[in-house]
Amino acid sequence: MKEFTYVITDTEGIHARPAGELVKKAKEFTSSVTVIKEEKKADAKKLFGLMGLGVKQGMEITVQVEGEDEEAAAAALEAFLKENL
Repeated sequence: MKEFTYVITDTEGIHARPAGELVKKAKEFTSSVTVIKEEKKADAKKLFGLMGLGVKQGMEITVQVEGEDEEAAAAALEAFLKENL
């Protein structure tokens, strides 16, 4: 399993447009992708779960990636977060 943390810099947090793009990016990989905020967890391949976390600017999330392509998935998702959120 690969895991990394990221602090959201977008002034609106994880809102609809980038959340949808994050879901698309996560679905490019076969690995399971979980986003964790405090005690809450969500499948990054499900938009409503991701939106339900209520992540705002300045909050830290942890992304866990597990599966056969976890290395590539973790790298791609971390790059996506840095560019978009």
